Amino acid sequence: MTKLVLATRNKDKLKEIKAILTGLSIDVVSIGELIPSFDVIEDKDTILGNAAKKALETAKATGLPALADDTGLFIEALDGEPGVYAARYAGEDCSYADNRKKALHLMQGITNRKAEFKTMVVLAEPDGVVAFREGSVSGLITDEARGSNGFGYDAVFEVDGTGKTYAEMDDKEKNECSHRGKALKAILPFLAEYFTN
Repeated sequence: MTKLVLATRNKDKLKEIKAILTGLSIDVVSIGELIPSFDVIEDKDTILGNAAKKALETAKATGLPALADDTGLFIEALDGEPGVYAARYAGEDCSYADNRKKALHLMQGITNRKAEFKTMVVLAEPDGVVAFREGSVSGLITDEARGSNGFGYDAVFEVDGTGKTYAEMDDKEKNECSHRGKALKAILPFLAEYFTN
């Protein structure tokens, strides 16, 4: 069976990605399972740049095709912040809760709550990027955290048209409408063809 390496050690992301890729007859492993100490410094100024760097470095380190994603949260009233720095918005080594608190604090008293989540997924081989796709979802930043499922900013991002934050959805419901889910579904037909050739 062909192996695909996921270029992340984030357990929450791995769970989401593996659930969406279950239809493919490939062996999906994480970089953490193959090289536990492996790390990529995300120093690009776009989510595509970071995803491509992670995928390429992971493919080179393992000699296997690698899939990486990077996500940004773009809040309109904060001039697009935290953007590409979403995971470390409250500083290096911050928690999900720290990031949510910072975003909610900065949004106090602001009526324009519009925000957009964007994810880029990139497939790379050791000698270069093979394909990439984007997924995006519009929504609103809530006044307070709602729901207990999910991770990251899920409890403060209400998805347009649902009346729910990601954290108020079950895993299946979130994967059907999430930015990461959309990006992965967009690249699925390519992956299916890539791994059968």
